[in-house]
Amino acid sequence: MTARTAQAYAEFLELTKEIFYLQSAAGILGWDQQTMMPPGAAPLRGRQSSTLTGIIHDRLTSSRLAELIGELRENAAALDPNAQVNAREMQRVTERARKIPRDLAQRISETQILSQQSWIEAKQKSDFDLFAPWLEKMLALRREEADAVGYEESRLDALLEDYEPYATASQISEVFSALRPPLVELVQAIRESGVTPRREIVRRRFPPERQKEFGLWAIRKFGFDFNIGRVDVSAHPMTVGNTTDVRLTTRFDEEYLPMSLFGLVHEAGHGMYEQGFEVDHQGTPRAMAVSLGIHESQSRMWENLVARSLSFWKYAFPYLQAFFPEQTRDVSLEEWYAAVNDVRPSLIRVEADEVTYNLHVILRFEIEKELVEDRIKIADLPALWNQRFQDYLGIVPENDARGVLQDIHWSIGLVGYFPTYALGNLYAAQFFNTAQKEIPDLHERFAAGEFLTLREWLRTKIHAPGQTYRAGELVERVTGEPLDAKYLLTHLRQKFGSLYGNCC
Repeated sequence: MTARTAQAYAEFLELTKEIFYLQSAAGILGWDQQTMMPPGAAPLRGRQSSTLTGIIHDRLTSSRLAELIGELRENAAALDPNAQVNAREMQRVTERARKIPRDLAQRISETQILSQQSWIEAKQKSDFDLFAPWLEKMLALRREEADAVGYEESRLDALLEDYEPYATASQISEVFSALRPPLVELVQAIRESGVTPRREIVRRRFPPERQKEFGLWAIRKFGFDFNIGRVDVSAHPMTVGNTTDVRLTTRFDEEYLPMSLFGLVHEAGHGMYEQGFEVDHQGTPRAMAVSLGIHESQSRMWENLVARSLSFWKYAFPYLQAFFPEQTRDVSLEEWYAAVNDVRPSLIRVEADEVTYNLHVILRFEIEKELVEDRIKIADLPALWNQRFQDYLGIVPENDARGVLQDIHWSIGLVGYFPTYALGNLYAAQFFNTAQKEIPDLHERFAAGEFLTLREWLRTKIHAPGQTYRAGELVERVTGEPLDAKYLLTHLRQKFGSLYGNCC
């Protein structure tokens, strides 16, 4: 690297890290909004968020940063691999930012705060009409953003870039079209098996303070670092932060332990990904997530492939009995394992079992694609939601709170986010299959309470590279082949075939 190029790269890093620090501050404001902010502070928080968004937008679209990126890209051969990654990914981000007017970015940011507060009230009252005007505003802004960014086929393509770079709606539709039929067949086979787990044993009274203690015990065993992380309570589980400041939230239902436990493990999977980046690269794409699909692969892996596995419960069940002696006195390990893996169509996505979960995601993806393409009227959304639920899962929500209002995403404009959940399940199954090949005694380790081997394998293979590879490249480098749904389907058929009388 020449002295001139080295000087340009040093200045580039300074500007890039400044943007990261501003974005981190915005993230902490978001965390505070979810956990501690009084409701009446929403208008002020909206203005704070809008101001920060404007400053970040100015930094991302500055002519000086564009000049430096151009110079670095022209001299890419002279850069070391890390610098090449940083220049490449910042070019992608800044080019997109320059297409979005500053005023639009600020309006989106401010509207997100007010829209979310409206959603919270509407969900509490189970009244979609209270939220509908804000959803209309939020979607109009995201359509405006998509039109500013540009797209070839669908508006959703432009919005997907925020969450799953380089993916298109048609590609995802193709994947989901192949995934849905075998999932529906599997659900039907399980329904006809005649096997019914003791569902009531996970719906006894579990005091929230004990739930939290047990959940913290579990994620500490998995390797979440509390020196650089913390856990709080919010209306919707979330993860905020990067490398040395990672914040998780969960929620509690006194009569349903799985909500908090698996929700917390899910968020800890996200958190361990963020904690797994190399601190030396903090503030640059080399210490940032590849995509939300890859991010979800980490949370879904720990939630489903680890925390819902028989090997985990062979280790954890005695601890569960110690935490909840009265609630588990008449429960066996096998009964508990079957109960936490109970398969049945349900209304709430975040509480759905492994088999039906992706049907929830596919439903949302299809609806939001129609929403951003302006093919659905907002007023018709609750009825459409209920009809799709009937078609896909055979049940109908009894109210808006458990139906169209259940997710936070659309209230804050996260259109294009939902498909990353199902992609995460596909990535997770394929990664985990490779991990088991490379660590043949992995489940024996789980049964003995040893989980750090998996965390370190993930850290080396997936976390530490940051954005060195795009999602498709990363999957091929780690597993030796492109993304393939067969790994998820094989896992589901084997696991639930065993649980449901060899039905599958």
